[in-house]
Amino acid sequence: MTSRSRFYRPSPNNSAFTDLLFNALLGFAFMFFIAFILMAKPEETGKVDNKAEYLITVSWPNNHSDDIDVLVEDPRGEVLWYSNKDTGIMHLDRDDRGSLQDHLIIDGKKVTNPINQETVTLRSWVPGEYVVNVLHYQANTRQPVPIYIKVERLNPEVKILYYGVEQVNGAGTERTVVRFVLDSQGDVSDVSQLQKSLVDRIGKKVQE
Repeated sequence: MTSRSRFYRPSPNNSAFTDLLFNALLGFAFMFFIAFILMAKPEETGKVDNKAEYLITVSWPNNHSDDIDVLVEDPRGEVLWYSNKDTGIMHLDRDDRGSLQDHLIIDGKKVTNPINQETVTLRSWVPGEYVVNVLHYQANTRQPVPIYIKVERLNPEVKILYYGVEQVNGAGTERTVVRFVLDSQGDVSDVSQLQKSLVDRIGKKVQE
């Protein structure tokens, strides 16, 4: 009687199948590795540096029809407003005109943006005083309008430097909502609400 071998000797067909399966698994592993690299690459190289150092936000009640403007004067005497949206270090990112131009047509449907908000970014800063004013440019109602003002430092982490609420009542009303002083390190060393008209300064510059 012939004894059976204690060792298993695969047939040529089984060996070919094993090689094919191994090569297939190797191919899948390689493709997975390539896919992982491609997915990881945008995360490493697609980071967007936030160029803004400070953010000034002026808002008023949603769906309100009145037009409120923000004006900001920097330590160099440059005034940012809707006709001068970039002073080099400051930029008016959004000029909100109340209910005007708040309607969009999307897929044939009229969509309304209810948010009333103007934002100013400081991409860098120079030491000195910054004056933030609001102007009630157009009044479509006869009621006082509450204005919410927020000043934030964005780097190295977000920090609220000032938050307050003011009111304007009637077209042409201008108020200084906050004046703050930045030192050489970008820290706030003084805050006040001493009134200062920036509309007058703009008018003089336009006349010049």
